[in-house]
Amino acid sequence: MITLGDARRVITAAEAKAREIGQPMNIAVVDAGGNLVSHVRMDGAWIGSIDISINKAFTARAFDLETAQLAENSQPGQQFFGIHASNHGRIMIFAGGIPLRRDGSIVGAIGVSGGSGDQDQTVATAGAALFSN
Repeated sequence: MITLGDARRVITAAEAKAREIGQPMNIAVVDAGGNLVSHVRMDGAWIGSIDISINKAFTARAFDLETAQLAENSQPGQQFFGIHASNHGRIMIFAGGIPLRRDGSIVGAIGVSGGSGDQDQTVATAGAALFSN
């Protein structure tokens, strides 16, 4: 189970990394069922990235893998080509979604959006790393 306190700590760590790299972000954390636990839109973060961050977290939990990995496998000719159209369009195939693990089990996920794919991944990784400690 991921609590609101857990989600807030993950978001705080991710926000710190976003400030460090100078890129405001939308940061979402979902529970094991893919349900939103908490979301933050940092000052100046794109409004259009709110849903993307939430859906990246959902996607990472729905498939129990990083969205960057899903992106690699969803290109034309790859095994998951077209997956982005499933689940009523909620599937995000951009970097920035990472499952959250506790004691070897996936209990939720973080989704980050607002910068480049590398920036989103860096910020999501910072949040996920704090959770697993």
